[in-house]
Amino acid sequence: MSTRPPLSPEDRDVLAAELALGLLDGDDHAEAAALAGRDPEFRAAVAGWTARLAPMLDEVHETAPPDRVWSRIEARIAPPPSNVVQLRRRVNLWRGYSLAATAIAASLALVLVTRPSPPPPPAAPQTLVAMMQSEGGPARLVATYDPQTRRLIVQAAAGMAPAPGHAHELWLIPAAGGKPHPMGIVSATAPNKMDVPMPMASDVREGAAFAVSVEPPSGSPTGLPTGPVIAQGKLTRA
Repeated sequence: MSTRPPLSPEDRDVLAAELALGLLDGDDHAEAAALAGRDPEFRAAVAGWTARLAPMLDEVHETAPPDRVWSRIEARIAPPPSNVVQLRRRVNLWRGYSLAATAIAASLALVLVTRPSPPPPPAAPQTLVAMMQSEGGPARLVATYDPQTRRLIVQAAAGMAPAPGHAHELWLIPAAGGKPHPMGIVSATAPNKMDVPMPMASDVREGAAFAVSVEPPSGSPTGLPTGPVIAQGKLTRA
């Protein structure tokens, strides 16, 4: 039977940490294991240390510092004879702390090395531009489209004078062909700003075309161009 005096709360916690870290051997391990078997409070302390440290230690191999380091620590402290047992426990615990710290640092380094780099952000869609004009006609317009904001700006550059009793209507002609889509009336004297609705925005892409036709003041009554097309041009990247 052990004749050691009862442990202080601090020494009990140190002993629990040593048992959790696997630093005890021989009689020390047997006595600590027996204490954990009969003392629920001590057993809970061991479980707490195990929960905090064991998962970290399992991820990497232990790397113990050279023995000469611990010999120098023991030599410098030079404790009184009555404190040899307590000192040995503290030195063992320091060793355990060092192993745990080494494991934690190695685990973090492994995570940083092996964690894949985040993918680069997707490139912003490029602005599209259509230079609209007609063969032999004076009208020239410039259409600029921002795919991110779905904002379309149409500006008459030259030759498109207001038409009394008529209007100029903008049309979108999909790249794959098909019927033109009406985009609205455009002014011959001021910039025209439009927010292209979904799903029509999916057709405003490279290869599609814009066209301007002469229509009644309120626009085409049929949903298709009814008057002459005075300018047209394909969308290309700016």
